[in-house]
Amino acid sequence: MARALAPPEVSAVEPPGGDGPERPGSRRARLQSRMRVVPRRLWVAVMVVLLLAAAALAFALTRPAGPAPITQADVNASVQKGVADQAKKDAQAPAAAALAYQAIQPSLVLIQTIRTSATGAESGSGAGVIVNADGTILTALHVVVGAQTINVQYTDGTSSTAKVASTQPDNDIATLAPATLPQTVVPAVLGGGVQVGSPVFAVGHPLGLTDSLSAGVVSALDRTVPVKDGKKLEHLIQIDAAVNPGNSGGPLLNRAGQVVGIVTGLANPGDQGFFVGIGFAVPIATAGGAAGSPPQ
Repeated sequence: MARALAPPEVSAVEPPGGDGPERPGSRRARLQSRMRVVPRRLWVAVMVVLLLAAAALAFALTRPAGPAPITQADVNASVQKGVADQAKKDAQAPAAAALAYQAIQPSLVLIQTIRTSATGAESGSGAGVIVNADGTILTALHVVVGAQTINVQYTDGTSSTAKVASTQPDNDIATLAPATLPQTVVPAVLGGGVQVGSPVFAVGHPLGLTDSLSAGVVSALDRTVPVKDGKKLEHLIQIDAAVNPGNSGGPLLNRAGQVVGIVTGLANPGDQGFFVGIGFAVPIATAGGAAGSPPQ
């Protein structure tokens, strides 16, 4: 009868040169784990660097070329073009005088008067401007003072008789109330003050030449001039725009066509009745009050 034998012991075989089986958590295991992780991270980093380099190269190859450097010739050409363009624009733009004239024309009136004197009937003429929606006309007092008949003619060709509504003798200003109005009443816009050197335009009917405009500048402010009967007018605007008999009572305009004064007279050192280079106007701040229309 065979006798059972105990199984032979099997001893662990260590690999050559080994120090025994590797145990989890040992220094060697940790080192191998790091060796497996580091290459993966390095690979990802290399791929990212390669992709960024490729993108930078593609941008460098495909981006548009930068602007060429600006030369002195380019600057000169640009300046010359700007000057030429502005000159063309200025040539096409309407003149300030034309704009002022267009603005005031619907408000301008021709005033014709008849006076009776020892030598018989005398006719006279002057200018005025409509300043209120009720048709009130602002003019110079000496244009209408003592007149038995006053007739006003509007720019639309219609006319009407008128009477003096109010006066400011110290300022040579009067207002007229016409019996009938034009089909469309267009009051003038009253402006503010002016300065020496400001461009101005006088509109009226000098020497019977109706609807005439003359241009100039403000020569001085706050002038005092003597008039008849030993009186004097104060705080006047001195202008070098040509004014003659028939301009009296007409508007003095700024560049915008706003009324800044009412023409009242001209310098007359030798009793000549024509313009000698100096005219005067009552500021609208003074004259406008007679019509109840303060400057705007």
